[in-house]
Amino acid sequence: MSEYLTLRRPDDWHLHLRDGEMLTAVAPASARLGRAIIMPNLVPPVVTGAEAEAYRGRIRAALPDGATLRPLMTLYLTETTDPADVVAAHSAGIIAAVKLYPAGATTNSASGVRDFDRVRPVLEAMAEAGIPLCLHGEVTDPQVDIFDREAVFIDRVLDPVRRATPGLRVVLEHVTTSDGVDYVRANEGIGATITTHHLVINRNAILAGGIRPHYYCLPVAKRESHRLALVEAATSGDPRFFSGTDSAPHPDSAKESACGCAGCFTAPNWLPIVAQVFQDEGALDRLEGFVSLNGPAFYGMPPNEDRITLRRRDRAAAFPTHITAGGETVTVFDPGFPLHWHVEDDA
Repeated sequence: MSEYLTLRRPDDWHLHLRDGEMLTAVAPASARLGRAIIMPNLVPPVVTGAEAEAYRGRIRAALPDGATLRPLMTLYLTETTDPADVVAAHSAGIIAAVKLYPAGATTNSASGVRDFDRVRPVLEAMAEAGIPLCLHGEVTDPQVDIFDREAVFIDRVLDPVRRATPGLRVVLEHVTTSDGVDYVRANEGIGATITTHHLVINRNAILAGGIRPHYYCLPVAKRESHRLALVEAATSGDPRFFSGTDSAPHPDSAKESACGCAGCFTAPNWLPIVAQVFQDEGALDRLEGFVSLNGPAFYGMPPNEDRITLRRRDRAAAFPTHITAGGETVTVFDPGFPLHWHVEDDA
């Protein structure tokens, strides 16, 4: 049995490629994308246009021959970011967006924002120049339960920031709750990325029957009702929702430790996983919108012209369980079900 589906080449609107040996190891897994928004939370972070341009050069050098990936760079917003540098970098085509991490919210976010009033001049300049703001949508208040931090962020930070900066285009990244889905649907000028792993796991995957560190991510997976809300949003055809994998590789030694780090490495197998989710929902006709059309429309870019083919076969696709990065291994995300959609590149 064989079914097939031809799509415009997909993009990834939230991707971690890291740097150094890790970059060299993971870049090939994303090489056949069209475009990807590249996260800037390196150590040290990418905070200026010159640093973004240099990082883009390292990414291009790490890609294999024949790669189609066009890295779309971002700047890491700090309380000392220069608005003029942000606007100049965007005007020069160096960056596509700016990323805001609340300080301490996730991996390598210590340099993020604590006082949102201090970044208001940058946000105002971005609104005027039409530069999107990508938000990690969680508060870091220790009094707020980790499963409630996205919902509280919407009330305490996201809505006030948007009201104070009319015209600012915002991406609520890796949305994980029905609260986030509802907020995006109720407001103009805001979109949301949905990750591969949040479409298929809930918090039980991390905790039930033992701690599974390779399902631990931030924002953390929520209860099943929230996962179902994400699936409904992704498969609905609503153009405000688009694919951003948040594929985040970490060495297994860092994941499998007394204080394991957050992140799921989905780059090798994300598209067959998402295709299965859409098949299960009877929504394969809306898959191209989610992975290939909605993201570029939000960012004001044309969709990719070239195509790929997804072919469903009786034989499950084979993916490595691990890759090697330097002297370390990185575990590839396991969705918990066989992947019968095979990717055939038509380029």
